[in-house]
Amino acid sequence: MRHREGRARRAGAALAAVLTWAALLAGCSSGGSGPLGLDAAPGKHPAPEDVIHITPDDGSRAVRPGRPLRVRVPGGRLQKVTVVRSQDAQDAQDAQAVPVPGRISADGTAWRPDEDRLALAAEYTVDVVALDPAGRRSARHTTFTTFVPDARFIGYVTPENHAVVGTGMIVSVNFSRRITDRAAVERAVRVTARPGVEIRPHWFGRSRLDFRPERYWKPGTEVTVDLNLRDVQGAPGVYGLQDKTFSFTVGRSQVSRVDAARHTMQVRRDGRLLATVPITAGAPENPTYNGKMVVMDMLEVTRMDGRTVGFGGEYDIPDVPHALRLTDSGTFVHGNYWSPDAPGHVNVSHGCVGLRDVKGGGPDTPAGWFFDRSLVGDVVEVVGSDERTVAPDNGLGGWNMTWKEWKAGGAEK
Repeated sequence: MRHREGRARRAGAALAAVLTWAALLAGCSSGGSGPLGLDAAPGKHPAPEDVIHITPDDGSRAVRPGRPLRVRVPGGRLQKVTVVRSQDAQDAQDAQAVPVPGRISADGTAWRPDEDRLALAAEYTVDVVALDPAGRRSARHTTFTTFVPDARFIGYVTPENHAVVGTGMIVSVNFSRRITDRAAVERAVRVTARPGVEIRPHWFGRSRLDFRPERYWKPGTEVTVDLNLRDVQGAPGVYGLQDKTFSFTVGRSQVSRVDAARHTMQVRRDGRLLATVPITAGAPENPTYNGKMVVMDMLEVTRMDGRTVGFGGEYDIPDVPHALRLTDSGTFVHGNYWSPDAPGHVNVSHGCVGLRDVKGGGPDTPAGWFFDRSLVGDVVEVVGSDERTVAPDNGLGGWNMTWKEWKAGGAEK
């Protein structure tokens, strides 16, 4: 239904344009003279296409984006140029009609758009009114369509739009297709902050682009992510689809330091110690990663099945409470009700950080207390473990890189 309604509106708009320009042409051919220059000179009125030259040609199809859109009147003078682009909307099935801004040259003989590059998968409508060299008025109406690519890509942004996050949040854009022209895509993604701070990009492979400042964000910072990806070629024959803006706000600072050797977690809010919580970390055969990790997701309850993270059937707990994800590989801070004597005394987990809890999740337990005071984007740093430092691309682990290393990962140095 929406497709039919969209086509009906576009057909109505096209008919209105034809009728308007038919009326204009009829007026142009009427007798008399005046300020518009009608019949200013006798003789045969030239054909509009002889007076007004428009490229691409009327009716052209699959016009490539590098081909210029131009309007010229050799020897005459342009009076008005109106160009409209109809393009499929990103989040709807109807088309959007968008004016294409441009300028007439000082001598009045040429018009060109402000943006030279044509949009992909679009229909352009060009309406021109001009005077020929003899002062006679002509009008011309043309249309053409541009190339429709077979393959498109989009970017999925972390964090969510309008989120309030912790000071450790890293902006991560995961692309739906492999990117080979990373410099072009990097230029099309803009991350800005208020108050201002230097923000730099870093590529992980060919489909993930992260952004961060040198140090954790300051509380209260407003961050904006602009994806200007529409029609950007990310790989041969693969073009971006989005023109979209995301934003988020940085909340208070909370950094929790897990000491796997001491079986404790110190929770600091804005630099002040809130509490020291007993924990159990990874057992000697499955130690917890060292390093800085960022809360990626918060789940009141979740199932944890060892088969999904390479542990076979060693465990399958259907109702793990108060779970905060730290890595893509399956590291969590979560409630633990099945080993009540372990937190504060011994490390028994498969790599997660466990806090004392009850079955079903208790609000007054250490795990419930920590969950209720956490945000996506908070930092959890683990020390004292026998495991290596978490990889920078395992979750939002980019804080484990030096600023120099981080900046070296951009496509444009």
